[in-house]
Amino acid sequence: MTAALWSAQGLASAVFFLTGMLKLVTPKEKLVEDMRWAATWPAGRVKLLGLAEVAGAIGLVLPAALNVAPALTPIAAVCLAVLMFGAVRTHTRLHENPAPALVLAVLCVAIAAGRFHLGA
Repeated sequence: MTAALWSAQGLASAVFFLTGMLKLVTPKEKLVEDMRWAATWPAGRVKLLGLAEVAGAIGLVLPAALNVAPALTPIAAVCLAVLMFGAVRTHTRLHENPAPALVLAVLCVAIAAGRFHLGA
């Protein structure tokens, strides 16, 4: 179970880090071309979302890997799951495919459950 949990954490962390960095470094006008939802958000909020994704990606791996405050790992997973359930709602409202966000949300819930079960 531990190997599967670490694999899930690595995958989710990579996805959140990459998408978060994309939101942080790409101008909003360019993001709107591929991310329709960004048109309805202020640029600062898009950047804040990117920052939250990057912080969450780090939180999924580092605390457990370094054994420094490992309880932060399942907390990061829960926070990212909440973000992704919000993304599912947004994509559904815009008549877009919510599947990628839903898969990430479920993966984060599984990570949180696994880490809480193992005692973080």
